Amino acid sequence: MKTNKIIIISSIIIIILIIGIPTTYKVIKNHNQNLYKVVEDKIVEKAKECYYDKKCLEDKITLKELYKNKYLDKVSDPISKEYYNENSYVEIKNNKYKFVVVD
Repeated sequence: MKTNKIIIISSIIIIILIIGIPTTYKVIKNHNQNLYKVVEDKIVEKAKECYYDKKCLEDKITLKELYKNKYLDKVSDPISKEYYNENSYVEIKNNKYKFVVVD
């Protein structure tokens, strides 16, 4: 009777771990992706604004240019909290905007 109880309890713990660990990993991964998406969207939005105001005329709008024209304050990586390199840029191709991080 004692070994049956131990087997049942250990089985329940193993089942909880099998379900809990991947679920936790997926939730954290999705949260981090959403943090990056928010920061990227903010940078792209400000680059569009600068481009439409005709202050940024190139197809590559650097963060340095956005800082200089007062469109953005310093932007940091949401996970590591390090500031992005000022040479990181938003690339414009066929009216599509993409943020590229330069290390």
